[in-house]
Amino acid sequence: MHQRHATAAPALPLRPLVGALVLCGLALGSGVWAADPASEHGDSHKPTAASSAAASAPTPAASEGTRAAAKAAPVESLPTTSGNPIAEKIRAAMSGTVASSQKMTVTVEKKEPLMRSAPEPRKDSAANKALASRRYNLARAAAVEGHAGEHPPAMAGADGAHAGGEAHWAYEGEGGPAAWAKLKPEFNTCAIGKRQSPINIEDGATLQGPAEPVQFAYTPSNGTVVNNGHTIQVDVQGENSITVRGSTYRLLQFHFHTPSEEQINFKRYPMVAHLVHKNNEGQLAVVAVLLDNGAANPAIDKVWTYMPLDTNDRVRMPQGLLNLSELLPTDQRYYQFMGSLTTPPCTEGVLWMVMKQPVTISKAQYKLFTQLYPANARPVQPLNGRPVREAQ
Repeated sequence: MHQRHATAAPALPLRPLVGALVLCGLALGSGVWAADPASEHGDSHKPTAASSAAASAPTPAASEGTRAAAKAAPVESLPTTSGNPIAEKIRAAMSGTVASSQKMTVTVEKKEPLMRSAPEPRKDSAANKALASRRYNLARAAAVEGHAGEHPPAMAGADGAHAGGEAHWAYEGEGGPAAWAKLKPEFNTCAIGKRQSPINIEDGATLQGPAEPVQFAYTPSNGTVVNNGHTIQVDVQGENSITVRGSTYRLLQFHFHTPSEEQINFKRYPMVAHLVHKNNEGQLAVVAVLLDNGAANPAIDKVWTYMPLDTNDRVRMPQGLLNLSELLPTDQRYYQFMGSLTTPPCTEGVLWMVMKQPVTISKAQYKLFTQLYPANARPVQPLNGRPVREAQ
């Protein structure tokens, strides 16, 4: 018989080979793949030094015998053509004998997304609900007052009529004339001023003699009737002025008080009209026309026709309807003195001219006004030695 001769591959020592394979399995179980992107994504990623070094770290799950075998296994005993990429990486990472005390450091980089959109605010958040509720309450309050479209509701603290704890000035009660100076610092003149209005005028105590006439230049004009919460006022648009003491004053507005604020020999009239003028230097001049019972006044009848009923409401009069000459007396002699505004802030330095002759208003005209404002007159103030001129 002929004996067969087969060429056999060189035999590898069995014990070192088993130890190396066990080491590979332990390395795989301790997260080498997770540290190496190539283990998840194929050959498109090249191994990093951190992932290669991770293969040499022992795991806590290895037994003492296995650790001893791996410690004694030389690197050269690993197969060079095993076909296992993990084994090749382990071999490349080792330069000598596997040491059980070798430490492994794995660095994991976490990349943030390129763009992260901000979360949308919750439409039903508490802040949004509170804001919506506040807007609703303000709009509802304005609608009840009847002027939401033209005058938006004021915020709290804007004046005493709203919130903020500050009393609003009035003609009676806690905000009445005696308390005006305490309501705001800028109202302090109402208490400490020495030339306040209105006053009582006594014929025997006046400076009697010739005095220049007041030159009235009133023409048919436009006007807007306003209910400002204290009186009925007419804002005048047009060329209306007076000339006195060498200065021309332009008519701004006129308004009404009941009873008359000015007293003549301690007598009050049913009403008074105050015509407020201003010159180019900012000085004020007021003409006071006393109103007594009698025939209806045509100028007041026109104003009352367009009288607004709600506070802060405004009504425009037809163009050219207003003619203030209809409100003036035929006798235009006057009392003249220096005084102040009769409402807060009670500013002084105002030139006053009180017409000596009153004009008439009807009972119906008087009743219509007093149904809205039955008493809106400031009490008379001390004269404090001021001279009062009486034009003869």
